[in-house]
Amino acid sequence: MPKAYWIGHVSVGDPDIYEGYRRANAEAFAKYNARFLVRGGPQSLLEGEMRNRSVVIEFADLATAQACYDSPEYAAARSIRESCSLTDLVIVEGWADCPAE
Repeated sequence: MPKAYWIGHVSVGDPDIYEGYRRANAEAFAKYNARFLVRGGPQSLLEGEMRNRSVVIEFADLATAQACYDSPEYAAARSIRESCSLTDLVIVEGWADCPAE
């Protein structure tokens, strides 16, 4: 079964409040064994448009990624995020034929 990923692009309006979101989301991400692959950091726009922050989070599978998003733990964190940022977020299933590490 392929892994799944949250891919988010975020424009942070208030970094102090956003830090509260980062603290709050830890409970949901721990519960669903999420693993950050990208969490902010320098980025370079090559095509199209982008927000100033990119995030990629890995989950065991699509159902787990969706369950995390729908969880009460993440809903509490999401309400903080929504108060201080604009976010584009998708859940995408990984490539099933990806070679093992």
